Amino acid sequence: MLALGATGIGSTPPAAAADDPAAADRIHATDGTAAAPEGAARDVVRHLDLRRWSTGGAWRTGRREGVRVAAAAIRIDHRIGIRRYADPWGDGDPHRYGFARWTSRWIRPGFGLTELIPSWNATTPRHTWIELAVRGRTGSGATGSWDVLGRWAAGDRSFHRASPSRQPDDFSRVNVDTLVTDAHRRYAAWQLRVTLLRRVGATASPTVRSAGAIASRVPRGGTVHASATTMRRTVELDVPRWSQMVHEGEYPQYDGGGEAWCSPTSVAMVLGYWHRLPKPRQYAWVNDAYPAPWVDHGARYAYDYRYEGAGNWPFNTAYAGTLGVDAYVTRLRSLRPAERLIRHGIPLVASIAFGPGELDGAPLESSPGHLLVIRGFTRDGRVIVNDPAADHARGVRRVYKRRQFENVWLPTTGGTVYVLRGGPS
Repeated sequence: MLALGATGIGSTPPAAAADDPAAADRIHATDGTAAAPEGAARDVVRHLDLRRWSTGGAWRTGRREGVRVAAAAIRIDHRIGIRRYADPWGDGDPHRYGFARWTSRWIRPGFGLTELIPSWNATTPRHTWIELAVRGRTGSGATGSWDVLGRWAAGDRSFHRASPSRQPDDFSRVNVDTLVTDAHRRYAAWQLRVTLLRRVGATASPTVRSAGAIASRVPRGGTVHASATTMRRTVELDVPRWSQMVHEGEYPQYDGGGEAWCSPTSVAMVLGYWHRLPKPRQYAWVNDAYPAPWVDHGARYAYDYRYEGAGNWPFNTAYAGTLGVDAYVTRLRSLRPAERLIRHGIPLVASIAFGPGELDGAPLESSPGHLLVIRGFTRDGRVIVNDPAADHARGVRRVYKRRQFENVWLPTTGGTVYVLRGGPS
């Protein structure tokens, strides 16, 4: 992941990178060699580029239409138009929303990207929401249409967050939370657009503190060689342990707990590590008989009403952002940058997928998609995790073989992780 010369917009200047754990935000990595024969382990070129806007200066590099920059965030200054929108999971009636808009400049990652995942941190008072959209430009200069990647609000009383339809209208399509280009098509550049909306008559505005995206072109399938560890001693962070399975059957309207709640349970564990769990008054609606009610809270407020699940990657980081952490989705090249973050005290939520026999010691035999917390590494590079699929909290901590872990992570989800960083509470 880490080539410190490529700077994410709005992040710390390269001069500070050597001592700055936030340097992990800056990704522009291509390394490896040609692929090995089919079916063999291989070292491959992995192209990654993360860009984020999170400072006043960074926001001012974009086009602002009815948006003002204040306190390192963007808000509605005045509306530039009115949109009618009927919430399919609300009252079904179309409502009128005044909107303002921020658009990034064209971002050229230095390679032809095939996937892009946005993420953001924002607050949305009642009757307000935000919409994230992306478009790409091919190497020949053809510009695609804007594809919506999410319509989001922190709450669910006046608006129901949802991923969009596939939108396969030009050079790319949307797969829940990821922009995917057509087969054999690559984007040489991309733009992000953030639309801030409030119902006509309301005075509050959404506040967007950060937005960005990880662009990538990474191989899928096959197997990879294990990366060489950078560890010299065992490092393990004190991340609390909770099981998703103890929530089986809770709140079917939010996908019913159990195997469906790996993402909100993993996010809750990292929020607990940063002392940023929701307050008791925020989850007072949860049945008193349910354990770890903050997990139910996370499932509700990360729930994607179109996808009908709590596993939407950027919805989970956006939820974490409402609780005072800096949170975003990115991809890593191997476990080596994860080791660096662990040494800086930053646990990660990793997305994996595996079949029978592919992950020794896992509480699940297989999974088409699962999230867990990387909490440390042994001296010899094995991965210490909190795997929420354990039946009880006492079985959550596991140690996985390095090569097996990288092979259920890199070829399956492209090395996707959530980064949640807290400060003093």
